[in-house]
Amino acid sequence: MLTVYKHEDGELISDTTVADATKGSWINLVNPDPDELALVNIMTEIPTDVLKTALDMEERSHVEIEENYIFVVINIPALRGSDSYDTVPLGIFLTPDFFITVCLEESEVLYPFLNNQVATFYTYKKTRFLFQIMYRTATLFLRYLQQINRRTDDIEIQLRHTTKNKDFFQLLELQKSMTYFTSALKTNGTVMERILRIRSHEDVRHLLKMYEEDEDLLEDVIIENKQAIEMVEMYSNILMNMMNAFTSIISNNLNMVMKLLAAVTIILAVPTVIFSLWGVNVPVPFTELGGEGFVFVISIALLATFVAGILLWKNDFL
Repeated sequence: MLTVYKHEDGELISDTTVADATKGSWINLVNPDPDELALVNIMTEIPTDVLKTALDMEERSHVEIEENYIFVVINIPALRGSDSYDTVPLGIFLTPDFFITVCLEESEVLYPFLNNQVATFYTYKKTRFLFQIMYRTATLFLRYLQQINRRTDDIEIQLRHTTKNKDFFQLLELQKSMTYFTSALKTNGTVMERILRIRSHEDVRHLLKMYEEDEDLLEDVIIENKQAIEMVEMYSNILMNMMNAFTSIISNNLNMVMKLLAAVTIILAVPTVIFSLWGVNVPVPFTELGGEGFVFVISIALLATFVAGILLWKNDFL
């Protein structure tokens, strides 16, 4: 899908045709087909192969500087389910005339911009728009991390009452999401640091025009991203320690159950041995007593069982 947006008199307008795109427009590509990529290639002279780079799910964050465009790839968070998160590459192109975004799927990162809900957002202020997307990405990471933390607390409460495999699979899914977030935030931070370094280079000034407000925004983005990195590392450690703790608890509970079962087996084995001895087909004590002999055998079995129980209890088996 290809959509063109442009600010006119403070209003964000979605052009009905790509032919209406003029300087200062934002071209948004979502899972584009080859025809749409070819059209953007004609409009911007960006090679089609470069445009396709942002459609690779394994693409990592980086910056490429060419003569007629700057290509920035950042990884943005994506919600896959109640307990599943992932990251998706978002390609951003800054050309002398257009601001272009390329992504495999619709992203929550761009929703506020599509609805014109971000203050000081204008499609023709390309550098500021880039930093605003980065800032929105960092804040969305933080929001998802808070959701993961709350979900972890809920699962912990469930595990205190019952230990089901389902709960551990949920924790495993959250741990996997943390791994994705850690990788994405660190590579995004590298991109931000590089942009901060190259902002004054002569060969990029015509594409990356930065004013004092833009530099302040970039510094805020870097701080926000570092905060997200610290949070994801902290939550990841908490999650890992919690999984290890509950694994140890389950193992200890299993050992206690096995110890109890072993003790019960020993207790039941004592009368079984006695009754087996008096069940052999040879003369045994108390045979001549008849019914009274049966009472003596039962009494001996109960006494031996009681003694065995006392011994097991003193040795902490019961």
